[in-house]
Amino acid sequence: MFIYNIKINNSKIFKIFFISVIILLLLIVSIVIFRVFNGASKNPKNTEIQQINTSNYTNVLKTVHDDIDSYVGLKIHFSGYVYRLLDFSENQFVLARNMVISSNFQTVVVGFLCESEDIKNFSDNSWIELTGEITKGNYHGDMPIIKVTELHGCDKPNDELVYPPDESYIPVAGEI
Repeated sequence: MFIYNIKINNSKIFKIFFISVIILLLLIVSIVIFRVFNGASKNPKNTEIQQINTSNYTNVLKTVHDDIDSYVGLKIHFSGYVYRLLDFSENQFVLARNMVISSNFQTVVVGFLCESEDIKNFSDNSWIELTGEITKGNYHGDMPIIKVTELHGCDKPNDELVYPPDESYIPVAGEI
């Protein structure tokens, strides 16, 4: 059995404690600086393409309109018909669906404002399928605008109508 006699005086304890605190603070500061300059503090963008379908169409539309900044950069894929208004530029259109608003099937047009040079090849009310990225733009105020990366014609689906958003739908920020 070994017995050690260690003499520790108050000044040595204070020095050890003080040096330990300084090292800990330097470590924390260096981690914070590293994260700030390397962008690790930002949420990574999801590179996966999110599918929008008839069952989640209006939920996604409402969620993205309510919190545009959380969804900027998200890639989405969905279908609808070409809908244009008189004040749109020639490369703007709404990829629209008809949303049922009453029990006797009265509908209103809903959809994302989109931009694409290739839309000139499609007439109003023609059905298309597209993939694009959500950006923040301005059309009578801030709103999401889909920058189209891929666009092609498609057949009119059997389930063309969509229904109002669910009150129970809870999105995860940045994901649909």
